[in-house]
Amino acid sequence: MIRFKIKEMIAKKEFSEDRRITIGEVAAAAGIHRMTLSKMINQRGYNTSTENLDRLCGYFDCRVEELIEYTPMSKDSE
Repeated sequence: MIRFKIKEMIAKKEFSEDRRITIGEVAAAAGIHRMTLSKMINQRGYNTSTENLDRLCGYFDCRVEELIEYTPMSKDSE
């Protein structure tokens, strides 16, 4: 399963900029609907477009490998 590390990226950006960053701020700055971003953060296995990943990488100034992570699914969760 693909897991989005958006919360971790927000925390990293908050620390480096020494300020609080909201999901709404990320959504507006990246040009992604807030509900889409919320689903990416909270809904397991959410399917999104590469355009959204590209926009988030641009906002966080990161590589896609820093934003997503592959986690093998256990036999029990299939």
